[in-house]
Amino acid sequence: MIKSLLSGDAPGKPLLALIVCAVVICLALAPFLFPGTRSVDTAARICIIIVLVASYDLLLGYTGIVSFAHTMFFGIGAYGVAIASSSMGPGWDALALGGAGGVLVAAALAFVIALASLRVRAIFFAMITLAVASAFGVLVSQLYTITGGEDGLTYRLPQMLTPAFEFADFRLFGVRLDGRLLSYYLIFFSAVALFLVLLRLVNSPFGRVLQAIRENDFRAEALGYKTVHYRIVASVVSAVVAALAGVLLAIWLRYTGPDTTLSLDLMIDILVMVVIGGMGTMWGSVLGATIFVMAKNYLREVMGAASALTSDLPLVTDILHPDRWLFWLGLLFILSVYFFPTGIVGKFRRSTQ
Repeated sequence: MIKSLLSGDAPGKPLLALIVCAVVICLALAPFLFPGTRSVDTAARICIIIVLVASYDLLLGYTGIVSFAHTMFFGIGAYGVAIASSSMGPGWDALALGGAGGVLVAAALAFVIALASLRVRAIFFAMITLAVASAFGVLVSQLYTITGGEDGLTYRLPQMLTPAFEFADFRLFGVRLDGRLLSYYLIFFSAVALFLVLLRLVNSPFGRVLQAIRENDFRAEALGYKTVHYRIVASVVSAVVAALAGVLLAIWLRYTGPDTTLSLDLMIDILVMVVIGGMGTMWGSVLGATIFVMAKNYLREVMGAASALTSDLPLVTDILHPDRWLFWLGLLFILSVYFFPTGIVGKFRRSTQ
């Protein structure tokens, strides 16, 4: 049953499978294991980012397409919900219409970009996607009356998804059974479903062809596969899943702005997470997103504690100062690439061969 659910693509080595299972269990029980606004917010973001990174891995790791427009599709999904909820008011119809609209726009735009650009060499396609994403970011900033410009949009959700809604008048293991809990599990189960769909896709005949195109597109073409068509479909599917991840972020944050969905920093973060986890593994998105989001949210605090413990050592305490957390985050990335050149999952899987 579990093997069928995972499409026959288990994480691999027992230790790796144990780590992945631990991550999934912690995310599934996060509101109860780690009560508190910040910890639950971190868990929800990890779920969303896992889907976003997995969708990009379909493009980069499985198809070999380098794109810098992935956050654009992520933002389109989020802005679809934001604009609909702002104009129509809080309601399930606004969420459905906004989410569906965002996904359709993302799919159409991805199709047009892929159709017009995928026949060129990889580096030129990457530059085209970067230019389109930059232009879209400027457009969002200029259309202030629709998108809120640089300030973004804040909106309300259906009452059932807000902390004010309580569906039971008792606490379960000390946790309030409210709309925020419902929102979290909506995010969690949606993320699990989207991840399993992607896992099934990459382990299907279609996914095998994508991998063949990644390894040698000329050979795949010679075997009779229309490589451009496969790349276009992969681009559209990747954009659709990224837009759905944006919808989940919009539901969780109740705010959508350029900094949270469209920034180049986020695009770089996605690339880093794919590399850390392992390109072309899909499971790498789980570990890469978890490690990166946890480091980004808690590394400063860990360094602050370490700096306090080494206060008697002037040089060490300066090196471990919380303001230098970005330096240590970059160092962790360099070390991960050095010791895990194929990513964490890739390294574990190769060690079994």
